[in-house]
Amino acid sequence: MAANGESQTVSEYIVHHLTNLTYGKLPAGFERYDGSVVPEGGQWTMAHGAAESTAMGFNAIHVDSMIWSIGLGLIFCWLFRRVAVRATSGVPSGSINFVEMVVEFVDGTVKDTFHGKNPLIAPLALTIFVWVFLMNLMDLIPVDLIPHSLMLAGVEYQKIVPSTDPNITMGMAIGVFVLMLFYSIKVKGFGFVKELTLNPFNHPMFIPVNLFMEVVGLLAKPFSLGLRLFGNMYAGEMIFILIAALFSVGVFWLLPAALLQIGWAIFHILVITLQAFIFMVLTIVYLSMAHEDH
Repeated sequence: MAANGESQTVSEYIVHHLTNLTYGKLPAGFERYDGSVVPEGGQWTMAHGAAESTAMGFNAIHVDSMIWSIGLGLIFCWLFRRVAVRATSGVPSGSINFVEMVVEFVDGTVKDTFHGKNPLIAPLALTIFVWVFLMNLMDLIPVDLIPHSLMLAGVEYQKIVPSTDPNITMGMAIGVFVLMLFYSIKVKGFGFVKELTLNPFNHPMFIPVNLFMEVVGLLAKPFSLGLRLFGNMYAGEMIFILIAALFSVGVFWLLPAALLQIGWAIFHILVITLQAFIFMVLTIVYLSMAHEDH
């Protein structure tokens, strides 16, 4: 199960596959994996193992998550621009037909869900749906294929599913949250403050209670949005890793493990599509609520 020829326990195999390629700053005095001690002032380096990633704290970035998410975003932009350039007034076919179906589906969802007037919402919903779907789709690639290949090239850790990284999912959720606040203030003005302080009890005496309840409900939206996507995709990836670990148990487990991989992959096609759709719909709903001026 180890790409470097060393044997691994199942636990080590799972931990290795769940460790991000991390670049950050190790604190001074930290003892590294090879026995060396980080000098005074700290050291910027690639983390070797979960302990070093943890020691870096906020002074770190998951390089693999950033590369794969940005790369998939560029693929989305390139593909849709290419289709847009090739589109004609005739009967669409192939990729053009598929992209038009996706655009019409998202546009219909926005029209049914969003009750305000904002030209940003439909493009934003399309971007979220396709981008999240592409990130989730990476979960269907065999768990050892890319990490094993990159390990041969000297890259020890590699997580190729960005949506299994809470930093990615929460980053997108915070972006949606910022838009919610922006449009709430832009559309409602001072009414947004009244909404936070005079709901659900319309009396000045209950302003502290109302404010606490409304702020908690407001902050719960980005957390539920980001953690829902992360939790579902992380669980799906974990199952793929556990099934892959069965291949090392013995020859009698090869066929059951292969059937389990195929079965879970087929079922997971529904999961990755559904999670992208849910993230998109909740984004539209939250922004629609931000545009409601009572």
